[in-house]
Amino acid sequence: MSHGLASASDAKRLFCFGLGYTALTLVRKLAAQGWTIAGTVRTAEKAEALASQDLGARIETFLFDRDRPLDDAGAALAGTTHLLSSVPPDAAGDPVLDAHFRDIAALKGLQWIGYLSTTGVYGDRNGDWVDETGTLEPTGERGRRRVAAERHWTRLHEESELAVHLFRLAGIYGPGRSQFRALRDGTSRRVVKPGQVFNRIHVEDIAQVLAASMAQPSSARAYNLCDDEAASPSEVIAYAAELLGIEPPPAVPFEAAELSPMAQSFYRDSKRVSNERIKRDFGIELLYPTYREGLRAVLEAETAAKPIAP
Repeated sequence: MSHGLASASDAKRLFCFGLGYTALTLVRKLAAQGWTIAGTVRTAEKAEALASQDLGARIETFLFDRDRPLDDAGAALAGTTHLLSSVPPDAAGDPVLDAHFRDIAALKGLQWIGYLSTTGVYGDRNGDWVDETGTLEPTGERGRRRVAAERHWTRLHEESELAVHLFRLAGIYGPGRSQFRALRDGTSRRVVKPGQVFNRIHVEDIAQVLAASMAQPSSARAYNLCDDEAASPSEVIAYAAELLGIEPPPAVPFEAAELSPMAQSFYRDSKRVSNERIKRDFGIELLYPTYREGLRAVLEAETAAKPIAP
Protein backbone atom coordinates (compact mmCIF):
# COMPACT_ATOMS: atom_id res chain seq x y z
CA MET A 1 0.00 0.00 0.00
CA SER A 2 1.42 3.39 -1.02
CA HIS A 3 -0.42 5.51 1.59
CA GLY A 4 -0.59 8.26 -1.07
CA LEU A 5 3.17 8.56 -1.46
CA ALA A 6 4.73 8.58 -4.91
CA SER A 7 6.85 5.55 -5.71
CA ALA A 8 10.38 5.89 -7.02
CA SER A 9 9.08 5.15 -10.51
CA ASP A 10 6.59 8.03 -10.18
CA ALA A 11 9.18 10.56 -9.00
CA LYS A 12 9.76 13.38 -11.45
CA ARG A 13 12.92 15.45 -11.61
CA LEU A 14 13.30 18.45 -13.88
CA PHE A 15 16.80 19.60 -14.77
CA CYS A 16 17.02 23.05 -16.35
CA PHE A 17 20.08 24.18 -18.25
CA GLY A 18 19.58 27.88 -17.60
CA LEU A 19 17.42 28.89 -14.63
CA GLY A 20 16.19 32.12 -16.16
CA TYR A 21 12.89 33.96 -16.33
CA THR A 22 10.97 31.36 -18.35
CA ALA A 23 12.41 28.29 -16.67
CA LEU A 24 11.67 29.65 -13.20
CA THR A 25 8.02 30.22 -14.14
CA LEU A 26 7.80 26.55 -15.08
CA VAL A 27 9.67 25.60 -11.90
CA ARG A 28 7.07 27.31 -9.71
CA LYS A 29 4.31 25.43 -11.51
CA LEU A 30 5.96 22.00 -11.18
CA ALA A 31 7.25 22.54 -7.64
CA ALA A 32 3.64 22.95 -6.53
CA GLN A 33 3.04 19.44 -7.91
CA GLY A 34 5.87 17.90 -5.91
CA TRP A 35 8.56 17.75 -8.58
CA THR A 36 12.25 17.73 -7.68
CA ILE A 37 14.04 20.62 -9.37
CA ALA A 38 17.67 21.12 -10.36
CA GLY A 39 19.42 23.33 -12.84
CA THR A 40 22.31 25.52 -13.82
CA VAL A 41 23.35 29.11 -13.20
CA ARG A 42 26.40 30.98 -14.42
CA THR A 43 27.57 32.42 -11.11
CA ALA A 44 27.58 31.60 -7.43
CA GLU A 45 25.81 34.92 -6.82
CA LYS A 46 22.86 33.78 -8.94
CA ALA A 47 22.73 30.51 -6.99
CA GLU A 48 22.58 32.46 -3.74
CA ALA A 49 19.84 34.71 -5.10
CA LEU A 50 17.74 31.72 -6.09
CA ALA A 51 18.23 30.14 -2.68
CA SER A 52 16.74 33.26 -1.08
CA GLN A 53 13.59 33.22 -3.23
CA ASP A 54 10.35 31.43 -2.46
CA LEU A 55 10.07 29.17 -5.49
CA GLY A 56 7.94 26.48 -3.87
CA ALA A 57 10.82 24.01 -3.62
CA ARG A 58 14.52 23.87 -2.90
CA ILE A 59 16.41 24.03 -6.17
CA GLU A 60 19.70 22.20 -6.47
CA THR A 61 21.95 24.46 -8.50
CA PHE A 62 25.11 23.76 -10.49
CA LEU A 63 27.52 26.16 -12.17
CA PHE A 64 27.65 25.94 -15.96
CA ASP A 65 28.64 27.90 -19.02
CA ARG A 66 30.65 27.16 -22.15
CA ASP A 67 33.96 27.58 -20.36
CA ARG A 68 32.78 25.71 -17.27
CA PRO A 69 30.97 22.42 -17.99
CA LEU A 70 29.28 20.57 -15.15
CA ASP A 71 31.94 19.33 -12.75
CA ASP A 72 30.34 15.89 -12.46
CA ALA A 73 27.65 15.60 -15.12
CA GLY A 74 26.73 12.06 -14.15
CA ALA A 75 25.96 13.05 -10.58
CA ALA A 76 24.24 16.33 -11.51
CA LEU A 77 21.95 14.70 -14.06
CA ALA A 78 21.27 11.47 -12.18
CA GLY A 79 17.57 10.77 -11.75
CA THR A 80 16.49 13.37 -14.29
CA THR A 81 13.19 12.46 -15.95
CA HIS A 82 12.66 15.75 -17.79
CA LEU A 83 15.29 18.13 -19.15
CA LEU A 84 14.84 21.70 -20.37
CA SER A 85 17.44 23.90 -22.03
CA SER A 86 17.03 27.65 -22.40
CA VAL A 87 20.74 28.32 -22.93
CA PRO A 88 21.18 30.31 -26.16
CA PRO A 89 23.74 29.28 -28.75
CA ASP A 90 26.88 31.32 -29.20
CA ALA A 91 29.22 31.71 -32.14
CA ALA A 92 30.71 28.27 -31.44
CA GLY A 93 27.38 26.41 -31.25
CA ASP A 94 25.10 25.11 -28.51
CA PRO A 95 27.06 25.18 -25.21
CA VAL A 96 24.94 22.49 -23.54
CA LEU A 97 25.30 19.89 -26.27
CA ASP A 98 28.90 20.78 -27.03
CA ALA A 99 29.73 19.93 -23.41
CA HIS A 100 27.21 17.25 -22.50
CA PHE A 101 25.73 15.59 -25.61
CA ARG A 102 26.93 12.14 -24.56
CA ASP A 103 26.02 12.65 -20.91
CA ILE A 104 22.42 13.47 -21.83
CA ALA A 105 22.18 10.69 -24.41
CA ALA A 106 23.29 8.17 -21.78
CA LEU A 107 20.61 9.11 -19.24
CA LYS A 108 18.29 6.29 -18.22
CA GLY A 109 14.70 7.19 -17.49
CA LEU A 110 14.76 10.47 -19.38
CA GLN A 111 11.20 10.86 -20.67
CA TRP A 112 11.19 14.34 -22.18
CA ILE A 113 13.61 16.98 -23.47
CA GLY A 114 12.62 20.53 -24.36
CA TYR A 115 14.78 23.07 -26.16
CA LEU A 116 13.66 26.71 -26.15
CA SER A 117 14.27 28.21 -29.57
CA THR A 118 12.68 31.23 -31.26
CA THR A 119 10.23 32.06 -34.04
CA GLY A 120 13.15 34.04 -35.46
CA VAL A 121 14.19 30.85 -37.26
CA TYR A 122 11.45 31.56 -39.83
CA GLY A 123 12.94 34.92 -40.79
CA ASP A 124 10.93 37.63 -42.54
CA ARG A 125 7.57 36.69 -44.11
CA ASN A 126 6.44 40.21 -45.04
CA GLY A 127 3.56 39.94 -42.60
CA ASP A 128 2.33 36.58 -43.93
CA TRP A 129 1.47 33.52 -41.86
CA VAL A 130 3.93 30.75 -41.07
CA ASP A 131 3.57 27.46 -39.17
CA GLU A 132 5.93 24.70 -38.08
CA THR A 133 6.10 23.26 -41.61
CA GLY A 134 7.56 26.52 -42.94
CA THR A 135 11.12 26.65 -44.19
CA LEU A 136 13.75 28.03 -41.85
CA GLU A 137 15.10 31.23 -43.39
CA PRO A 138 16.58 33.38 -40.59
CA THR A 139 17.60 36.88 -41.58
CA GLY A 140 20.27 37.47 -38.95
CA GLU A 141 23.19 35.76 -37.26
CA ARG A 142 21.24 35.04 -34.06
CA GLY A 143 18.54 33.26 -36.05
CA ARG A 144 21.11 31.23 -37.97
CA ARG A 145 22.67 30.13 -34.68
CA ARG A 146 19.25 28.99 -33.48
CA VAL A 147 18.69 26.91 -36.62
CA ALA A 148 22.06 25.22 -36.10
CA ALA A 149 21.21 24.57 -32.44
CA GLU A 150 17.84 23.06 -33.37
CA ARG A 151 19.63 20.70 -35.75
CA HIS A 152 22.04 19.70 -32.99
CA TRP A 153 19.17 18.86 -30.63
CA THR A 154 17.44 16.95 -33.43
CA ARG A 155 20.64 14.96 -33.93
CA LEU A 156 20.51 14.05 -30.23
CA HIS A 157 17.08 12.56 -30.87
CA GLU A 158 18.27 10.70 -33.97
CA GLU A 159 21.24 9.15 -32.21
CA SER A 160 19.59 8.38 -28.88
CA GLU A 161 15.86 8.15 -29.73
CA LEU A 162 15.14 10.46 -26.80
CA ALA A 163 11.94 12.52 -27.05
CA VAL A 164 13.29 15.93 -28.06
CA HIS A 165 10.89 18.84 -28.52
CA LEU A 166 11.74 22.18 -30.13
CA PHE A 167 9.74 25.11 -28.79
CA ARG A 168 9.90 28.21 -30.98
CA LEU A 169 9.04 31.13 -28.72
CA ALA A 170 7.67 34.49 -29.80
CA GLY A 171 8.47 37.66 -27.83
CA ILE A 172 8.29 36.75 -24.14
CA TYR A 173 6.62 39.04 -21.62
CA GLY A 174 5.16 38.81 -18.13
CA PRO A 175 5.43 40.37 -14.67
CA GLY A 176 8.66 42.32 -14.46
CA ARG A 177 9.23 42.06 -18.21
CA SER A 178 6.90 44.26 -20.21
CA GLN A 179 6.47 47.74 -21.67
CA PHE A 180 5.36 49.19 -18.34
CA ARG A 181 8.83 49.72 -16.85
CA ALA A 182 10.12 51.82 -19.74
CA LEU A 183 6.87 53.78 -19.89
CA ARG A 184 7.08 54.56 -16.19
CA ASP A 185 10.70 55.68 -16.25
CA GLY A 186 10.32 57.67 -19.46
CA THR A 187 12.70 55.62 -21.62
CA SER A 188 10.08 54.01 -23.86
CA ARG A 189 10.30 54.75 -27.60
CA ARG A 190 7.40 54.14 -29.97
CA VAL A 191 9.20 53.30 -33.19
CA VAL A 192 6.90 52.88 -36.18
CA LYS A 193 7.77 50.71 -39.15
CA PRO A 194 4.70 50.36 -41.42
CA GLY A 195 3.57 46.77 -41.96
CA GLN A 196 5.81 45.29 -39.26
CA VAL A 197 4.04 42.87 -36.92
CA PHE A 198 5.04 39.94 -34.75
CA ASN A 199 3.58 37.68 -32.08
CA ARG A 200 4.20 37.58 -28.36
CA ILE A 201 3.67 34.99 -25.62
CA HIS A 202 2.97 35.45 -21.91
CA VAL A 203 5.43 33.52 -19.76
CA GLU A 204 2.58 31.70 -17.97
CA ASP A 205 1.35 30.38 -21.32
CA ILE A 206 4.85 29.09 -22.07
CA ALA A 207 4.80 27.24 -18.75
CA GLN A 208 1.40 25.67 -19.38
CA VAL A 209 2.42 24.46 -22.85
CA LEU A 210 5.68 22.97 -21.56
CA ALA A 211 3.82 21.20 -18.75
CA ALA A 212 1.26 19.83 -21.20
CA SER A 213 4.03 18.56 -23.47
CA MET A 214 5.73 16.86 -20.52
CA ALA A 215 2.50 15.01 -19.81
CA GLN A 216 2.41 13.59 -23.34
CA PRO A 217 5.87 13.50 -24.92
CA SER A 218 6.11 13.25 -28.70
CA SER A 219 9.23 12.72 -30.74
CA ALA A 220 11.42 15.28 -32.53
CA ARG A 221 8.52 17.69 -33.00
CA ALA A 222 8.58 21.48 -33.23
CA TYR A 223 5.98 23.76 -31.66
CA ASN A 224 5.32 27.47 -32.04
CA LEU A 225 4.62 29.13 -28.69
CA CYS A 226 2.87 32.37 -29.52
CA ASP A 227 -0.39 34.20 -29.02
CA ASP A 228 -3.31 34.48 -31.43
CA GLU A 229 -2.68 37.99 -32.72
CA ALA A 230 0.44 39.50 -34.20
CA ALA A 231 0.71 43.24 -33.61
CA SER A 232 3.11 46.10 -34.18
CA PRO A 233 5.39 47.23 -31.34
CA SER A 234 3.93 50.75 -31.47
CA GLU A 235 0.39 49.39 -31.06
CA VAL A 236 1.38 47.41 -27.96
CA ILE A 237 3.19 50.36 -26.39
CA ALA A 238 0.19 52.60 -26.99
CA TYR A 239 -2.10 50.08 -25.29
CA ALA A 240 0.25 49.71 -22.32
CA ALA A 241 0.31 53.50 -21.93
CA GLU A 242 -3.48 53.54 -22.02
CA LEU A 243 -3.59 51.00 -19.19
CA LEU A 244 -1.26 53.20 -17.14
CA GLY A 245 -3.40 56.24 -17.88
CA ILE A 246 -0.57 58.17 -19.52
CA GLU A 247 0.11 59.52 -22.98
CA PRO A 248 2.14 57.18 -25.17
CA PRO A 249 5.54 58.40 -26.30
CA PRO A 250 5.51 60.18 -29.67
CA ALA A 251 5.70 58.01 -32.75
CA VAL A 252 9.16 57.95 -34.34
CA PRO A 253 9.60 56.68 -37.92
CA PHE A 254 11.92 53.69 -38.08
CA GLU A 255 14.22 55.47 -40.53
CA ALA A 256 14.71 58.36 -38.08
CA ALA A 257 15.01 56.30 -34.89
CA GLU A 258 18.83 55.94 -34.96
CA LEU A 259 18.64 52.49 -33.42
CA SER A 260 21.65 50.37 -32.52
CA PRO A 261 22.32 47.34 -34.74
CA MET A 262 20.90 45.11 -31.99
CA ALA A 263 17.73 47.19 -31.69
CA GLN A 264 17.36 47.30 -35.48
CA SER A 265 17.39 43.51 -35.59
CA PHE A 266 14.06 43.41 -33.71
CA TYR A 267 12.45 45.32 -36.57
CA ARG A 268 13.94 43.19 -39.35
CA ASP A 269 11.25 40.51 -39.51
CA SER A 270 7.49 40.76 -39.97
CA LYS A 271 5.28 37.70 -39.73
CA ARG A 272 2.17 36.16 -38.25
CA VAL A 273 2.95 32.84 -36.55
CA SER A 274 0.36 30.09 -36.23
CA ASN A 275 -0.12 28.34 -32.88
CA GLU A 276 -2.64 25.77 -34.11
CA ARG A 277 -0.32 22.84 -33.41
CA ILE A 278 -0.13 23.41 -29.64
CA LYS A 279 -3.90 23.74 -29.51
CA ARG A 280 -4.42 20.60 -31.56
CA ASP A 281 -1.77 18.39 -29.95
CA PHE A 282 -2.20 19.49 -26.33
CA GLY A 283 -5.73 20.85 -26.19
CA ILE A 284 -4.27 24.16 -25.03
CA GLU A 285 -6.46 27.18 -24.43
CA LEU A 286 -4.20 30.19 -24.00
CA LEU A 287 -4.56 32.09 -20.76
CA TYR A 288 -3.67 35.28 -22.63
CA PRO A 289 -4.64 34.93 -26.31
CA THR A 290 -3.58 38.51 -27.17
CA TYR A 291 -1.32 41.17 -25.72
CA ARG A 292 -4.39 42.96 -24.34
CA GLU A 293 -5.35 40.25 -21.86
CA GLY A 294 -1.69 39.64 -21.13
CA LEU A 295 -0.80 43.24 -20.35
CA ARG A 296 -3.86 43.70 -18.17
CA ALA A 297 -2.82 40.64 -16.17
CA VAL A 298 0.79 41.86 -15.91
CA LEU A 299 -0.31 45.24 -14.61
CA GLU A 300 -2.61 43.60 -12.08
CA ALA A 301 0.17 41.29 -10.89
CA GLU A 302 2.72 44.10 -10.64
CA THR A 303 0.26 46.27 -8.77
CA ALA A 304 -0.57 43.50 -6.29
CA ALA A 305 3.03 42.61 -5.46
CA LYS A 306 6.50 43.43 -6.59
CA PRO A 307 7.54 40.61 -8.97
CA ILE A 308 10.48 38.34 -8.22
CA ALA A 309 13.37 39.43 -10.41
CA PRO A 310 14.65 36.76 -12.79
